[in-house]
Amino acid sequence: MSAPVARPAAPRRAAASGRTVITGLGVVAPNGLGVDAWWRATLAGETGVARVSRFDPSGYQAQVAGEVNLDFARLLPNRLLPQTDHMTRLALVAAEEALADAEADPSALPEYGCGVITAASGGGFEFGHRELQALWSRGSRYVSAYQSFAWFYPVNTGQISIRHGIRGAGGALVAEQAGGLDAVAKARRNTRHGTPLMLAGGVDGSLSPWSWLCLTRSRQLSPEPDPARAYLPFDRDASGWVPGEGGALLVIEDEDAAARRGVTRRYAEIAGYAATFDPRPGAGRSPGLRRAIETALSQARTAPAEVDVVFADGSGVAELDRLEAETLAAVFGPRAVAVTVPKTMTGRLLGGGGSLDLAAAALALRDGVVPPTVHVRRPAHADLIDLVADEPRPASPGCALVVARGFGGHNSAMVLRRCAA
Repeated sequence: MSAPVARPAAPRRAAASGRTVITGLGVVAPNGLGVDAWWRATLAGETGVARVSRFDPSGYQAQVAGEVNLDFARLLPNRLLPQTDHMTRLALVAAEEALADAEADPSALPEYGCGVITAASGGGFEFGHRELQALWSRGSRYVSAYQSFAWFYPVNTGQISIRHGIRGAGGALVAEQAGGLDAVAKARRNTRHGTPLMLAGGVDGSLSPWSWLCLTRSRQLSPEPDPARAYLPFDRDASGWVPGEGGALLVIEDEDAAARRGVTRRYAEIAGYAATFDPRPGAGRSPGLRRAIETALSQARTAPAEVDVVFADGSGVAELDRLEAETLAAVFGPRAVAVTVPKTMTGRLLGGGGSLDLAAAALALRDGVVPPTVHVRRPAHADLIDLVADEPRPASPGCALVVARGFGGHNSAMVLRRCAA
């Protein structure tokens, strides 16, 4: 038996600076694998939304999605393939890129110096669908023992932790589209409480007949079969949203801890965050979106006039789009800030959507550009919001707001600020 690998002794825990920075990104998206490929495609307006290919969707209300189909045998160890759902494989790929991008080796950190927080909307649907088929068509002997955990929504956190030997703070969150922001916010709290480095965000997916049926039961999916006309947030022809799979994982660190580690690149600072719940229907109270935005700005000590770009939730459901447009106009003033929805090129990635928008916001701050919202031809709220459509907009943003709403009343908002050179 080989001797265990020695881990660095845990040093006396230094006080956290209170400033949390993003030092690494990992992306798997329908329009690009890896940060560079995805960002190039996003700025070029290239969509990854198409007719579902993994199964025949013709008998369902909706037919298009943002799929991510990869050769996992080339990207992951063979031993992981039988025990992981498609969603988890995507998360493992994103985690590896994020850690490499940050030049972070968990084995070189103190034993509890690195943690993982992930978000997902429901777990490994594709794996579970396959095992249910085996149960009813062939019998219980043909059901994989890995079913016991492969379907479970915290499995991404577990598999990432096992693969990279991460033993610090861990967790998983379920808040649908808002979950990707919530996971990063929870990780930020961990850095403030003494864990110097956290891997956080959301990666979701697993498109199968079972999960597709669950999604269509929301009655919010677009029935439009043309991928270019299916998902049209803030458009007069909006007919609902398009699901996608993938997302982003971020390496976030306490700024002083990152400096001690020798990190020279910081994508952005996480300056503020807030989450709210909508009141129950019929309660007569206002939705919670505005309160989430204003509380996040307050925590960031940022005035609305200081925000240069908003990465909107952009549900594609007419009533929800109107509410968001009115809220943004109320907080910032009509057409007072650039608004964009780059997820029109990927679909809404459920638990992965918020963190992918965070990655886009961080790169927008770095590169001085606002990515476009594609396919919107007939803006529905041009009097309320300044929607960046068709082409990227050159800019010098110093502060970005990311907004996400989850099905059932979740609202989350996060403020990113450009780091000083």
